[in-house]
Amino acid sequence: MHGLARSGGSQELLRWVSGRADGWAGLVGGDGTVLHGVARAPDSSVVGSAALAAEGARELTALGARSFSFDKDAHTALLYSLDAPPGVPAPVLAVVGRRPLPEGLSTLLADAALPLALCWAAETVERKRRRVDLAESRGREAVLHLLMTGQLSIAHQVAGALKPSLPDPVRVCVVECSGRDRDEVARICADLSGGRSWIVRCPVYARHLILIVPARPGQADGRLGPQVASVVDDCVVGISEDVTLADTATAYRQAFHALAVARGLPERHAHFGSAPELALVTGAEGARWADALLAPLLTHLPRRGQDPGSQELAATLASWLAFSSHATEHLKIHRNTLAARLRLIGELLGMDLNKVADQSALDLALCIRATPALPRPAPRQAGTGPESVRSLDGILRLPAVRAWAAQQVQPLGAPGAGGSADPHTTLRTWLEHEAQLGPAAAALCISVPGVRKRLTRLETVLQRSLLRTPSARYDLWLAFRALDLSGSG
Repeated sequence: MHGLARSGGSQELLRWVSGRADGWAGLVGGDGTVLHGVARAPDSSVVGSAALAAEGARELTALGARSFSFDKDAHTALLYSLDAPPGVPAPVLAVVGRRPLPEGLSTLLADAALPLALCWAAETVERKRRRVDLAESRGREAVLHLLMTGQLSIAHQVAGALKPSLPDPVRVCVVECSGRDRDEVARICADLSGGRSWIVRCPVYARHLILIVPARPGQADGRLGPQVASVVDDCVVGISEDVTLADTATAYRQAFHALAVARGLPERHAHFGSAPELALVTGAEGARWADALLAPLLTHLPRRGQDPGSQELAATLASWLAFSSHATEHLKIHRNTLAARLRLIGELLGMDLNKVADQSALDLALCIRATPALPRPAPRQAGTGPESVRSLDGILRLPAVRAWAAQQVQPLGAPGAGGSADPHTTLRTWLEHEAQLGPAAAALCISVPGVRKRLTRLETVLQRSLLRTPSARYDLWLAFRALDLSGSG
């Protein structure tokens, strides 16, 4: 019995007891709830045996007795109250078998009570530990979500209860664990950072860890990403630039793009290449355009109390643009709920969310809205001066945006330089077909794996993620559009 308790816990010990009793064995709560139940041979009598055990457990509790037995029809139930830690309801060991019961069964059950009680106590502690770990993990995930949506004050309040306090400025690392358990890699990251970094299990990708690292000169945390890659043999690390805590969402996208590059490097880690963010390049004109584009969404008032409000819809849109269908895991909502919200968002904005063009415009508008340093002058009075709000094409015609666009596609070389596999043609065709591999492959007259291989190679060239979200598809669409408008595409 002690060997079974050590190797298999209460479940295996109950299975052995049910075999010795040639019947049903289980642990039952004082209110009759069956906590664990095992039958020697599953048949139609199992349900009746569990009901008989539940009835006996309620009777034993009502009597305040330590043991109890009674007969019903052709069965006998034997019950023993187990010891339990203070403040924890004691379960009841119940065995139900056909009469006559095996000789010495009562003595056997009395001997089994001690190892079962120890197993139950240990398993109760383990269940509580797992609940605490899950609660902390969800709390850290909530802090990450608040940072991603720019709600810094609430994020600081929640983080203060979990420790450590949120650093500022920060650097974000995305660690991809290929084979090792993510919890073990999280422990290694915590040890390497000396407990100074925020470690969050990514709610979208099951093999990713997100590290929010203090970005202060002279501290060892700045080398955390390369250290993790050197210590954990089967992981890959993408590392962002140093940003303020308010720009955590931008740093996460940077680290995710760097991760796509790191997969192809022998050292298995990569820093995000320096490049200006389009949201910063657009300036005040971009801020006015973004406010006007998103106004129907941001001023939306739900008709019913249970319907999502403007803030919730904006968060849904941002999550979906970043993670596509994985937004259900990020937001913890059902896919039907996500689809209904997206339909409502499309109706409010008058846009087709299935089009990469509209997705790109909305992604840029949300990034501009989330950029705290961007100036937002008051809109001009109607009828005075030039038009107060430009269109998207007007924004893309700005000289600073044209320079940004040229920088984005510069790693691709001159158009047509690659012959039949010209990267410009591949990317434009893929984007024109809504970033779908099948239609793009048909248009390019190659196979779907062929398109995927081309795009994978271009991820290294561009130092951006293309095939996995968050993807650079929006930036590339905007860059190509800006170049086309300027006549230099």
